[in-house]
Amino acid sequence: MRQALINARVHHQHAWLTDVVVLLNGEKIESIVSVNEFSAEMSSIDLNGGYLVPGFFDTQVNGGAGVLLNDQPSVAGMAAIARAHLTFGTTAMLPTLISDELAVVEQCLNCLNEALDSVPSVQGLHLEGPFLNAQRKGVHNDDVFCSLNEENIKLFQEKRRGRLLLTLAPEQNSSSYIKQLVDQGLVIAAGHTAANFEQTQAALKAGLSSFTHLYNAMTPLNSREPGVVGAALNDKESWVSIIVDGYHVHDASLKLALAAKPRGKVVLVTDAMPSVGAKEKSFYLNGELIQAREGRCATADNVLAGSDLDMLSALRNCVERLDIELFEAVNMASLYPAQMMSLDHKLGSIAKGRDASLLHLDKDLNLQELWQKGRYYALDKDGLLND
Repeated sequence: MRQALINARVHHQHAWLTDVVVLLNGEKIESIVSVNEFSAEMSSIDLNGGYLVPGFFDTQVNGGAGVLLNDQPSVAGMAAIARAHLTFGTTAMLPTLISDELAVVEQCLNCLNEALDSVPSVQGLHLEGPFLNAQRKGVHNDDVFCSLNEENIKLFQEKRRGRLLLTLAPEQNSSSYIKQLVDQGLVIAAGHTAANFEQTQAALKAGLSSFTHLYNAMTPLNSREPGVVGAALNDKESWVSIIVDGYHVHDASLKLALAAKPRGKVVLVTDAMPSVGAKEKSFYLNGELIQAREGRCATADNVLAGSDLDMLSALRNCVERLDIELFEAVNMASLYPAQMMSLDHKLGSIAKGRDASLLHLDKDLNLQELWQKGRYYALDKDGLLND
């Protein structure tokens, strides 16, 4: 089925395009043509001068709609989480498993191929642990922490489709294992780590290419010990993900990271928990009650436990709190995560041959309607998606 999207400011490569028509054909973008080339005989959808941007790609999504992946490590669990985040413009994601028993890790890995076939949002899996450091555990259950070894590395040797992102503590895991996993196609990130600068540099040389929620749960930048944060900001090739919710990191620290990293290397994530897209704003993690209040998820002891953030709010926060131009903020939510996961051949931009996963935003950055692989969704008065 062909669709023509007209009368929009189109996010394209390095600039907004106007007076163009975006043609969709099935699941893909067919072409972008000038209005003068467009045949009026073809039916079209008028976007009323709004923004047309690529769908968001969130590489850290623990839960949504009352579902935590750890509690429902299944295709059905991933589908429920994906549906909740679609409402906020996330058309692609990596469902994220917080540190758990290796049997649960294996369960998630074993259902990935089926999820890729049946849940359009799912592009792979993010395993945040359990190969972490208890000194920087946050709310993770350190009872399940372990290090990579000859036995558990076999979990990743089976051929699977989709992309795998593994967050680990470099100082707890051999650089030879990191290199082996990178050679197998995994994207390795540092997180929940007490590594020093030299240990982090060694992991970067072994192929580590990303840092999970920069500043949080990692050794800070100090005058004589740059730590993980210093290594991340000093390295020009690696990506860093950031949580722009006003709680995880001070705005000034985020601005410093944006100034230090080359353009294209800062990625938005939500670290979203089950409260996103749910009326019930409390849930349990490892038997502990977590409550979301005013967008902040925390334990009774006031320890941050993921976030109540969605990608559309993260985008707005970048524009309003960090003074980032909208065009660049959109890239941080779409193109750059796609590049980090080597999926930019199909995600993250509005161009011929890319997935027809697009968002129509109004001037106030409210989501009006979206397309996911060519399938059209509109929002009703409650903000819920109807198709």
